[in-house]
Amino acid sequence: MNTLIQRAIRYLALNKGWFPRLYLRVCQPRNDEYAIFVKRHGRFHAIGENCRINFSATITDPEYVSLGNNVTLSDCHLLGHDGVEEMLNVAYNLQLDTTGRITIGDNVFVGHDAIVLPNITIGANSVIAAGAVVTKDVAVGDIVAGVPAKVIGKTEQLAKNLEQKTQQLPWADIIQNREGAFDPIVEETLIAKRVEYFFSALQAKLCYLVYEFGFFAGGFESATSFV
Repeated sequence: MNTLIQRAIRYLALNKGWFPRLYLRVCQPRNDEYAIFVKRHGRFHAIGENCRINFSATITDPEYVSLGNNVTLSDCHLLGHDGVEEMLNVAYNLQLDTTGRITIGDNVFVGHDAIVLPNITIGANSVIAAGAVVTKDVAVGDIVAGVPAKVIGKTEQLAKNLEQKTQQLPWADIIQNREGAFDPIVEETLIAKRVEYFFSALQAKLCYLVYEFGFFAGGFESATSFV
């Protein structure tokens, strides 16, 4: 029954734009699905194809936001205006406008808790690291991090590094053959292999330390009890 209700709410939200809050609460859509919803009903100036948007991302002024193709917005914050304007208007008897546009090119990732300020252009093939505060334009192909955000690398090199690391993983064949970044058919197998690899490797390292250096007074059993 619950699945049937979810399907009905999802259909009405995606196709009609109805019950958006209920849709988020009940369906908790994946980021690719939510991007489709936002593209149809979210008032963005423009959204390209193949985008992914976490439903907990904060976009204060979607009318002034343009996203290219293959853009991922994690739990980030796109701030289309400076909230200080109301206080300044009252304090100094002014009428200010701090609203600005945010333009994001193709193939861009914006990480968790990153903040993008108004009047910013993020070039194609760029990565905004988690927690970064973007106060100026990001050039094509750059990785930026920090407060304020500064260039720390190139996206192309990051891709090559991660490709090499992935090829060395025990489950590389599954990654190579799965459908997209998430494939429910192989996910349980992936999780099992990762858990076995991560924690068996950690236990082996602790055992080595006990044997070589006697780090734990209680010996082998007390050491392995930590993992």
